[in-house]
Amino acid sequence: MEARVSYGVLTKNQAPFLSRLQPRTLQSLRNISNLYNTKQTHQFSNASFQLSTTFSSKSHGFRQVINMSGDISCEFELSTLTALSPLDGRYWGKVKDLAPYMSEYGLIYFRILVEIKWLLKLSQIPEVLEVPGFSAEAQSYLQGLIDGFSIDDALEVKRIERVTNHDVKAVEYFLKQKCQSHPEIAKVLEFFHFACTSEDINNLAHALMLKEAMTKVMFPSMDKLIEAICNMAKANASISMLSRTHGQPASPTTLGKEMAIFAVRLSRERQEISQVEMMGKFAGAVGNYNAHLVAYPNIKWPQIAEEFVNSLGLKFNPYVTQIETHDYMAKLYYAFIRFNNILIDFDRDIWGYISLGYFKQITKAGEIGSSTMPHKVNPIDFENSEGNIGKANEDLSYLSMKLPISRWQRDLTDSTVLRNMGGGLGHSLLAYKSALQGIGKLQVNEARLSEDLNQTWEVLAEPIQTVMRRYGVPEPYEKLKELTRGRAVTKESIREFIEGLELPKEAKTQLLKLTPHSYVGAAVELAMTVDSTVNMINGTKVLETCN
Repeated sequence: MEARVSYGVLTKNQAPFLSRLQPRTLQSLRNISNLYNTKQTHQFSNASFQLSTTFSSKSHGFRQVINMSGDISCEFELSTLTALSPLDGRYWGKVKDLAPYMSEYGLIYFRILVEIKWLLKLSQIPEVLEVPGFSAEAQSYLQGLIDGFSIDDALEVKRIERVTNHDVKAVEYFLKQKCQSHPEIAKVLEFFHFACTSEDINNLAHALMLKEAMTKVMFPSMDKLIEAICNMAKANASISMLSRTHGQPASPTTLGKEMAIFAVRLSRERQEISQVEMMGKFAGAVGNYNAHLVAYPNIKWPQIAEEFVNSLGLKFNPYVTQIETHDYMAKLYYAFIRFNNILIDFDRDIWGYISLGYFKQITKAGEIGSSTMPHKVNPIDFENSEGNIGKANEDLSYLSMKLPISRWQRDLTDSTVLRNMGGGLGHSLLAYKSALQGIGKLQVNEARLSEDLNQTWEVLAEPIQTVMRRYGVPEPYEKLKELTRGRAVTKESIREFIEGLELPKEAKTQLLKLTPHSYVGAAVELAMTVDSTVNMINGTKVLETCN
């Protein structure tokens, strides 16, 4: 996998400054995939090891015994084995697509982008005489700092931060170092970060991180999941299935129609997520353009700020304090929670159908389901999906509740919290991929589905009493209740009851033809047309194979 920063969200119209990535950039960004896969180093001081191997004559196995003595001091380099979060360890391979956007590297990269774009914007304001329009060569040089931004560059920013103890100031100093040798840009170095508070840079960087992560990682994964469920719906549209309400037998449906419900529900929430506008502010220390207007009182700074924010593909928020209010983030994360809750419902239903034997799971050579019960084939993918959604929703819920709250014109509590945006998205992504993997292992067991239907002829009580109502047969519900409730009902007993009814011949013939397999209403049609419903919800054809 090539870990790369994509500019698919920031279109040419929205951000004309974006150009094709240079080879150096791509190579640098590939390194992010290996950032946490560094060689594991264990440094032990004052420790002695004794390794002995003994063979048991009874088990013909062997065991290794490690005896350690003395004081042990351990220093671990970051790796998939030493990472505190399983997202950066065990599950790194499944979530690393988010790293170019939601990591510390991604945050620094987008800060660099915003700082440079602001300097370029200043050069386009006629009243700012001190920053004349840049030559094509100077513009190209500045753009190259964005396109060529590498892991090494990010590490240099972090080295500067160790001195400044201020992450955004470190970005400013980094850019000044990079540009001091350029004769044209060197004249205006102090206009990097001009009239900006750190949060002017940060809030735009966070919005761009989210926008890119949504478009390049989260939405494609959501769409694949919806597409897979849509395909399940159509492939199983005609496979009859016993419904269960309150856990008890109910009017039959089809397996496909039940899958279609989830495809449509998830599509609605996916659409809601896509409609959340990423917002940005650029109004200085407390949102009033105080410093701007002292330095250049004749410039319409609110208009300039709006133009700048919009040029990044973001929605401008004019009413702010030192920080962007984060209300859009709360809306976004709550929308994710709703999507995720629907997926939990799907995971649990599939888990239940597997338990009932309606699905078999395709096994893979070498895999083990239980350490003690060799026969087990567990629904681990759906359980993994459910568990990760729980963790994701916990993170996303906290972000949604905390981020819109900040004391007076700003406190710093949002700063550390915002560094955890990747957690909720990462666990969500992992859940989507786990569910998708589980779907790929499912195999419908039609014989088991049919068996349940053949044993529940009592479900035909509903259509029989409904037809009796139509033709004026007295007490239809009560008569069917007496026949079926708490009693064993068979095909023969149902047919005998129908034959004894005073109904028109055509109606009686229709009822006699009914079986638990055929009594599925419009379920087949609903399942077969799910793709058009999903595409109508999204306003575009997003499921290319569901047609």
